Amino acid sequence: MKKRKLLALLLAGSMMLGLAACGGGTQGGSESPSGGGETVSGGETEGKTVKVGLICIGDENDQGYTYNFIRGKEAVTEALAEKGITIDWQIKWNIGEDSSCEDANIELAEAGCDLIINNSYGFEPFMLKVAPDYPEIEFIACTNQASAVDDLPNTHNAFANIYEGRYLAGVVAGMKLQEMIDNGEITADQAVIGYVGAYSFAEVISGFTAYYLGAKSVCPSVTMKVQFVGSWSDATEEGNAAQALCDAGCVMISQHSDNTTPATAAQNAGAFHTGYNNDMISVAPEASLIGTRIDWSVYFEYAIEAVANGEEFEQDWCHGMDEGAVVMTPLNEEIAAAGTAEKLAEVEEAIRSGELQVFDTTTFTVEGQPLTTCMALDTDGDFVADSEEAVFDGAFHESYFQSAPYFTVQIDGIEWLNSAY
Repeated sequence: MKKRKLLALLLAGSMMLGLAACGGGTQGGSESPSGGGETVSGGETEGKTVKVGLICIGDENDQGYTYNFIRGKEAVTEALAEKGITIDWQIKWNIGEDSSCEDANIELAEAGCDLIINNSYGFEPFMLKVAPDYPEIEFIACTNQASAVDDLPNTHNAFANIYEGRYLAGVVAGMKLQEMIDNGEITADQAVIGYVGAYSFAEVISGFTAYYLGAKSVCPSVTMKVQFVGSWSDATEEGNAAQALCDAGCVMISQHSDNTTPATAAQNAGAFHTGYNNDMISVAPEASLIGTRIDWSVYFEYAIEAVANGEEFEQDWCHGMDEGAVVMTPLNEEIAAAGTAEKLAEVEEAIRSGELQVFDTTTFTVEGQPLTTCMALDTDGDFVADSEEAVFDGAFHESYFQSAPYFTVQIDGIEWLNSAY
């Protein structure tokens, strides 16, 4: 993907844009597997070792956001080993979005890391304090956007088009709802989805809108209720929100939050569920249909191999199903609607080829009107006329001008039960 001209909003509106991270933590220890070979200094990669720092807001036991990063770490370690590149991982667990993150970046830089990856949105300001002092080290802020437009050549942003996976999960949910309607289990107006959202940030809004549009594409009568919980990872509040949505009549639950409690709450209430970051079938086999996640190994391989080769790599990277950076978790065929696997394959191919645009403006309205123009965000999260036009060629082009999402449009059919976060 070429580096595109970026929106004027990127720095001014940074706190309005979403992050894909879970809640805070305290500074933890590090992990440093042994690795042989020479330290990277450019040139041929065979037999070389790249020392990579990874700063995590959680740990591998969260079964959500950080766990998904660790899956990426393990996969890329194996993939690059086959190319003769050893990764010496230096990991900082349970780092807060505070000065402890600055300290972690300094410690990893002083430890001789060639590249340092920060996995949470709130880490970037602290990373950017450190990066100018270590120009020979590459710094990456995942799910963020300030590094893409700064004047530091050694800072980078990366994200993936997770809204594509959200759309597919919505198709699975919609097919189940339509099957329930066809079987007389619910009426058309009872096809209501409940969505547990962390914050009312662009990434969350983009994700649940894509999910809703996927469901609507196969179940035209579907509506959605969204409950924000004000945290990326609060198992109790996520479960409570899911239960409240079920009590409000929702028969399908989904989430942009890090724990499995929405899945178990849905199962206990007799509702169905689709997940995020992890396969949740094991904890809710009678409810959880499918999930979606970012495969971070795709980006890690690209960036780490570039460092191993002494090559430059993009300052703002974003791909989706086109490069396998967005994947689906296994489909629970025991409870999925008939024909779901075939439909998934069809829709995924349409997304990959570009035939299907997730935010096709003919498929939704805003206050009863089609979305014909939509500008970039200002500091209040509103669209303004002095920024890049996001709607063209019949669709809202999410993550086109920057990797971090900027879709914040409230479309018809989705009810926000609260918006305090």
